[in-house]
Order: sequence, then C-alpha cells, then structure tokens
Amino acid sequence: MADIKAFDLNLLRTLDALLETRSVTRAADRLGVTQPAVSGMLARLREALDDPLFIRTQRGILPTPRAEALAGSLKAALAQVEALLEPEVFDPARAALTLRIAATDYAQRAVVLPFMDGLRREAPSIRLSVRPVVADFPQQLAEGDLDLALVTSNMSTESLRTRGLFDESYVAILRDGHPAASRPLDLDSFCALDHAIMSHDGTELRGATDDALERVGRKRNVVISLPGFAVLIDLIRRSDLIAMIPRRLLAGEGGIVLREPPVLLDGFRKILVWHERLQHDPAQAWLRQRLADSVSD
Repeated sequence: MADIKAFDLNLLRTLDALLETRSVTRAADRLGVTQPAVSGMLARLREALDDPLFIRTQRGILPTPRAEALAGSLKAALAQVEALLEPEVFDPARAALTLRIAATDYAQRAVVLPFMDGLRREAPSIRLSVRPVVADFPQQLAEGDLDLALVTSNMSTESLRTRGLFDESYVAILRDGHPAASRPLDLDSFCALDHAIMSHDGTELRGATDDALERVGRKRNVVISLPGFAVLIDLIRRSDLIAMIPRRLLAGEGGIVLREPPVLLDGFRKILVWHERLQHDPAQAWLRQRLADSVSD
C-alpha cells in the first residue's frame, strides 16, 4: 500500500494522462515533459501501487484491471483538486452571510444606513450585525468575532488594515425659528446660549468644543449630555438649545438651521478597519468596496 506521506501527488496527473491517451508519447506531449520523464514516472507509479498498470502492445499501452478501476475515482479526485485551486468567485446576488460591523452611533447613521440601502438591492441575502465599538475591538477582529470596524484614525492599530472613508467637520445647529437663528452666530452669542452635547455614555458634560473655547479664553454652559446624536438632534428641534453636530448627520434633516461655528474646532477622519486574515477574502473585499462607495463624496 502506498504511503500518502511519501507519495508524489504529481504522479496522479501522469496516470490520468496515460489512461486517457494510452500512449507514453502522447501523455508526455499533454503534460509538457519528455517521454523518458513519463516512463520514469510510470515506473514510480508501478512501484507505489504494486501493479504493472499498463501492458505494452503493438497499438500502444493497455491498462490493467487495477488501472481501469482507478480511472473514475482518479478523474474525480483531480477535478476536486483543480476546484480547490480555482480563485473563489463571489456572487453578491446569491451570497448568504452575516457581516459583523462595530460602529459608533455616528457611524451607524452616517455610514451603515447608506451602505444598507445599496446592499439590499445588490445582495438581498446578506445580513448585517451591527454592534457598538468597544475598547478591545482590535482583539475582536483578530479572533474572528468581528469583520469590520468603523472608527476614527486615532483608534486604529498598526496590526489592522485600514481604508480612509471621509473627513468630517462640525456645524452648529439651532431649531428653525430660534431667536438666534436670524442673525450671524458670533462668539458672544454662541457662548451665551445653553448647549446640549453628545457623549457616548451620557456622563460627560464637557467636550472638544469646551477645549477650543478655553484656548481663546471663553466658556459655554452645557445643560444636558445625551448618549446619541439622533436624540440630540430631536432635542434641538424642540428647544432653544444649541449643539455641535457632525455635518454628515444633517443631510435631509428638517426643522433645524445650520450655522458655522465661531470657534475653530478640529474634525475627524472616519476609517474602515479589518484584520489581515480577511484581506484576500472575495466576499469581504466586495463588501468593503461597496461600503466605501456608499459614502464617497
């Protein structure tokens, strides 16, 4: 019995060519090798399988019963090997998988929603599992518990693959009809208004805007902190408060007035990150591209 650990699997291609051509010469032509090379491989096959395999005749070579018995399963085995080596073809229309994404409240509205709109049309059987971004999201990506994360550039690590999506800036918003909405928003009026802010857990009553004001010797009055942008925008619609909101969240929003902030405030860069293990996966590559396309400027 042949030992699979020591058996040269390339010999199976030679055996298949000999079974089909019934000729050492034609088998050599098909394999792109010399006739002596095929003869040598046939000798190794005979030794490994302990059977002559082919008998020479005036018309060529005839397979032994052992060789004929191997023909069908050999053809199937080689076809399976060839299938393994073929590049995987991803068909979004037929794909059925679950994409696991970590995203902040902002990214869920600014990225996941437009991504989902196109995904439903092109890949109706792909599902999304969206979860909050936690501190150990790089480990979740590395361990296969997560496929993608939507974060800011300062949150990524060198071990992750990244793709920049867009740069975001902040804008001040007031309700439509607010007394301050009819005049330019200068620094004095901005600081005189009561402010609402978003913090991820609702505990912070200070943010980047306060740091920017402090640098110019000013301060504001923050009266409420909320854990999500959606409810913050709703609050502005129904109150005389003012808030600083990422600009992309306001597309299509009614009942509010946008004003450029009177203090210089740094924006942020939204990026997509994933682990190296998914870099060459056709389905993941397609999904990453579609996600990027859905938020392209």
